[in-house]
Amino acid sequence: MPDFQISIHPTTNPAIIKFEATEFLTQHESFEFNNIDEAKNSPLAQELFYLPFVKKIYISGNFIAIERFNIIEWDDVKEEVKTQIEAYLNDGGVIVTEGIKNKKVPVTVYAESTPNPSAVKFVANKRIVTATHEFTSIDEASYSPFATELFHFPFVKNVFIDENYISITKFEMADWEDITMELREFIRAYIENGKTIVSTDAPEVKQKTLQQQEKEFENLDDISKEIVNILEEYIKPAVASDGGNIQFESYDPNSKIVKVILQGACSGCPSSTFTLKNGIENMLKEMLKDKVSMVEAING
Repeated sequence: MPDFQISIHPTTNPAIIKFEATEFLTQHESFEFNNIDEAKNSPLAQELFYLPFVKKIYISGNFIAIERFNIIEWDDVKEEVKTQIEAYLNDGGVIVTEGIKNKKVPVTVYAESTPNPSAVKFVANKRIVTATHEFTSIDEASYSPFATELFHFPFVKNVFIDENYISITKFEMADWEDITMELREFIRAYIENGKTIVSTDAPEVKQKTLQQQEKEFENLDDISKEIVNILEEYIKPAVASDGGNIQFESYDPNSKIVKVILQGACSGCPSSTFTLKNGIENMLKEMLKDKVSMVEAING
């Protein structure tokens, strides 16, 4: 059974707050309930409506958004609601019954080129995973039915999956102009049909729970923490826009060398060395002064 952990996220509407789970709650379906009668097919929503301040509930993907009446402030009750949702989910509570089916929501997928000529980024209009995953062979993809099917295309060399996109690296045998349309349509149909992207018992999912990430971060030395924060805030968004990912691996206080892992389109990219030296390394040197001497990628 999945180990659900909930995090709290405010929205632009002060009356609405999102409770985001580390696992998906619905198979790419969305449900909205305005009162307890409408929620008859959602035991979870029914339980939440017993809270007197709950006005409206929206369940989609890996989150529950709740709108409150103005009789309370979220700061007074959000932690209790978070605990209640976590307990319900971890006790095996039903989210929505099989009898409730929304209309299939159209999925759009578009292709983006990346700095790596061997990789293309396919972006969906919805979140598809809660943690990053990289597969370099069909053997590694045993936890991902989606990646396994992608590897059945003979030209697929590497599959990288992040929140709402898939970066695919191809073998040289094929040209993107001949295969992009076929891959895009396969990805779109797969997601739209609500099929499993990554199993909930995948090692990456278990290792990247909020508690696990926080524990790993707290075990780092102070300089490593600074490096991680810089990578998260300044580097990762830019790398993700190019269809890749960067992960902190280690920091040696004696040599002052930072080692990182490049994933997705960044792995093996001809321009990754330039990006590493002129982008990431220069930024860390500038922001941390004499604490960093060099950045090395242990792959890519």
